[in-house]
Amino acid sequence: MSVFQVCQKTINQRWFSFFVAGVCAALMGAALYFQYGLNLEPCPLCIFQRIVVIVFGAVFLLKALFHPRPESGFQYFFFFLALLVAGLGVGIAGRHVWLQNLPEHLVPACGPALDYLMDVLPFMEMLETVFKGSGECAKQDGWSFLALNMPEWMVIIFSVMLLFSLFGLWTRWQNRKPF
Repeated sequence: MSVFQVCQKTINQRWFSFFVAGVCAALMGAALYFQYGLNLEPCPLCIFQRIVVIVFGAVFLLKALFHPRPESGFQYFFFFLALLVAGLGVGIAGRHVWLQNLPEHLVPACGPALDYLMDVLPFMEMLETVFKGSGECAKQDGWSFLALNMPEWMVIIFSVMLLFSLFGLWTRWQNRKPF
């Protein structure tokens, strides 16, 4: 059995879905450690990235709990939903990295806090305001690992999630049963 076939088999096992959900929980634990242990306050885009990690983990937790058969259409549903969530994460983290790499004179001014925006603005207008970015999202917090800061790591993590979801969809397509 090749490595590829082992990966195809493993991706549909219940324990692996629990493992993916656990990795997302560990990412959230790390985020909370950075916030409360190292006093690195998250910007609005960081908070949205956290929400994406939670939703991605919830998709795989539900996949583990329902444990659809490998040939089931629900496999497509869970992997497609995970693909959409991971793609959203890549977009948010990519926007964050873009804001951080803007020249100083192009950085938007700091805006109000996310909780204030949520209280005052309608939901879609609040999202638009957050995604335009603010000076708060453009500043770097000084934390880095292997010369990459947190949003850059999140682009990598979300890209891996996206590729993982694509692989899951592809394996479902390869193992489909003809009508």
